[in-house]
Amino acid sequence: MTEVTSHHVPGNAALELVAIDMGYGHLRPAHSIAQFLDLPILLADEPPLATQAEQMRWQRARRVYEVLSRASGIAVLGWPFARLLGKMTHIEPLTPGKDLSKPSWETRWLQREGLRGMGRNLGDRLRSKSAALLTTFYAPAVLAELHGAMNLFCVVTDSDVHRVWARSDPKSSRIHYLVPTERAERRLLAYGVSSDRIHLTGFPLPHCLIGGFEDRAFRQNLERRLRALDPRSSARESGAALELPPAPALHLVFAVGGAGAQSELALRFLPSLRPLIQSGRLRLTLVAGVRKDVQRAFEAALRHADLESAPEGPIQILFRSSLSEYFEAFHRLLAETDVLWTKPSELCFYAALGLPLILSPPLGAHEGENLRWTLEVGAAVRQGPPESAAEWLRRLHEDGTFSAAARAGAAHLPRHGLYRIVELVLGEPALKQALKRAEKSSLHLPQPGL
Repeated sequence: MTEVTSHHVPGNAALELVAIDMGYGHLRPAHSIAQFLDLPILLADEPPLATQAEQMRWQRARRVYEVLSRASGIAVLGWPFARLLGKMTHIEPLTPGKDLSKPSWETRWLQREGLRGMGRNLGDRLRSKSAALLTTFYAPAVLAELHGAMNLFCVVTDSDVHRVWARSDPKSSRIHYLVPTERAERRLLAYGVSSDRIHLTGFPLPHCLIGGFEDRAFRQNLERRLRALDPRSSARESGAALELPPAPALHLVFAVGGAGAQSELALRFLPSLRPLIQSGRLRLTLVAGVRKDVQRAFEAALRHADLESAPEGPIQILFRSSLSEYFEAFHRLLAETDVLWTKPSELCFYAALGLPLILSPPLGAHEGENLRWTLEVGAAVRQGPPESAAEWLRRLHEDGTFSAAARAGAAHLPRHGLYRIVELVLGEPALKQALKRAEKSSLHLPQPGL
């Protein structure tokens, strides 16, 4: 594994940041990088990178993924879809010494499509501009290399990865992989990727929730959160008297993925939470992202539970019409979140912020690995029965489980992945410049509220 301080891109080279609209998992880290470096995000599935035929291919793939993801989360009836999604995303067991370099059918398909011309626009653009590529999805890196591009960097967005992330002939590949976990590093080595092309950086969390290497925003948010999760322990640590005012309402955030999967859980847990909300012991934010259909589903679930959302009330719905607006609002929300309930997606890495996670059942093998990884660290708990959410939420709060999870994530998970990625790709001077620019624009101090 190459040290993170390596500098691979020539100082005068341009940098193209590329993601894909295939759920939030690849867009969220790209947004954090784009905001920090003041770069636009190009989408591999839209012009000018994608031809009309390529757009249609990606749209079909996205529709299949979204249908399977949403159907998998349906209680009782969703198991056939969950099984199919699991087979499609299956990751071989990582046995020490076992050679996993044999290409999968997905790897061979992507190679074949690339040789037929898929990704040529991206390759031509990079070569004509002498630009480096930084992407949060495997396909742009693989296709750009097939079309002769150089200086290719791929950010891995899960704790473990499928064989499709590496080329059919990985030993001859020039792609650099920026991985969030040691397991992802070992996995890519087993796939045949050269060790000098794998860099353990951590996941690119948003700068506004970290605040630089000094962790200013991180520390401020964690201190506030621990006071809410465990006020007596926080008072003892600070030397304050134990005669405390009544604890503020716990702020629970329920966030679904880009496909809208598991949004129907709200219909099941809201009746149980109603007494906690009405008594002022719980605040709830339902995150619909950019999906109007999920917003409507949340509104219907609230009506069914005889509840309603209001801008200044204990229940709110976060919906925005654009991805950039959504991500910025979500970051502001996380600064004042006490507990995050979500599926084991890329948001597992946000446990490094000292944010305790409640994780719903995984959708796909990669989410299963994310679940295992986060639970092993102690930064998350499994979702209990939605119908009795109030009971187990109250228990996990009162017995210190949430507080312990917050501390475990803050202590054991890396949170400087964004800075390490920028330093590796662009060098230390570019990192210092970005930090200085962020300081001036106050990106490190998100304002509370939606």
